[in-house]
Amino acid sequence: MRRLISFLLGTASGALIGATLAILLTPASGEDLRNELSDRVKRFRAELQEAADQRREELERQLEALRHPSIEIPLEER
Repeated sequence: MRRLISFLLGTASGALIGATLAILLTPASGEDLRNELSDRVKRFRAELQEAADQRREELERQLEALRHPSIEIPLEER
């Protein structure tokens, strides 16, 4: 699981760096670039928050299952 998370974080970081470089190297006005970069950062933060919320929900379900062993965890969550 750690390898998957590390891979996903590396992929997301690489995409963010690549997008930033592409924006900075694109021939456009400074204001347009700043607005586009700002929009992309906002979208990235929203996606990151959504992923964190989903992970938190998953961990809370697993914790609840551990607290109450009679509740069975679905196989795909193990």
